[in-house]
Amino acid sequence: MSEKRSRLLKLSDELIEAAQRLGLVVRREKILREIGYRARGGSCRLRDENLLIIDREMAPEDQIELLASALRGRPHEQLYLSPAARRVLQPSPEPA
Repeated sequence: MSEKRSRLLKLSDELIEAAQRLGLVVRREKILREIGYRARGGSCRLRDENLLIIDREMAPEDQIELLASALRGRPHEQLYLSPAARRVLQPSPEPA
């Protein structure tokens, strides 16, 4: 496994742990696809649980972006996060 992929997987695992500490139930699952239909996963509410479903076959970069978008709207400021995770959670600048 390449060093970059290893770092991305470690960052993904850190963001999953942060999501769980914020009350999300995170599930990595194989999302079945039909021809012409691209599913990515995402967050939803099922009964009393806030779920975040991640397609386990997604590239680590895409998993990180999905996790970051779910965490940006939650109060993550009080959690301990590595500098790399903090950078990922920064909102992207609005286009001019």
